[in-house]
Amino acid sequence: MSVTVEVCIDNIDSLSRAIAGGANRIELCASLVAGGLTASAGYMKQAAKLSNVPVYAIIRPRQGDFYFSDNDIEIMLADIHQAKQAGLQGVVIGALNQDATVNQSAVEEMMKTAGGMGVTFHRAIDQCSDLYNGLDFLMSQGVERVLTSGQAVNAVEGIPVLKKMVMYCGSRLSVMPGAGVSPENAAQIIRETGAREIHLSGKTTRASKMLAIAGQASMGNVDDFAIPSTCRGTIARTVAAVSEY
Repeated sequence: MSVTVEVCIDNIDSLSRAIAGGANRIELCASLVAGGLTASAGYMKQAAKLSNVPVYAIIRPRQGDFYFSDNDIEIMLADIHQAKQAGLQGVVIGALNQDATVNQSAVEEMMKTAGGMGVTFHRAIDQCSDLYNGLDFLMSQGVERVLTSGQAVNAVEGIPVLKKMVMYCGSRLSVMPGAGVSPENAAQIIRETGAREIHLSGKTTRASKMLAIAGQASMGNVDDFAIPSTCRGTIARTVAAVSEY
């Protein structure tokens, strides 16, 4: 069984680049600079229209921690419904309580709303204070996979915990390493953890195609004329690196 390579993107132009590089699945996001936020309805629909691989939409209404208010949860449930209506194959969810345990009631609601779709639990698990009980709950709910760095700064540093997670979950829940994954370390992560999926952005930037720039105004604290983009070559090299596994 080959290794699944999932690529997270935050604009529609990156979709074709990720797929051309060999991505097996897409995590659809907005604002990767903030860790990934929920995509717009139009973005979801266009991705569903253009993609020939499964697309999972992250459901995260704001940046910051994973303790969500009741209003946040209502937004997330509506966004899951929107992802289903758009024709996407799955969603990527996560929510914690104030004590950093998995918010079981919120996840149960999200799973019910997502009925019929695939579900990934995202890196909220990396801030979870009760990791293995959290994993037990996710397995009881039929979650497909968990995206995780092994509760470390990056997946390479998290290899010891990732390996334990893979062994603990077995075939009941796929453990997908992510955070800092690159063509240079992907094979090591797969080899040493036993994981069968891996996640990366392969992000770079491209120059603006505008022919003229007027004024000095900026839309934020980033370069408005360096457009985020997935690097097809980085994805292709990562796919090649794990192909022997």
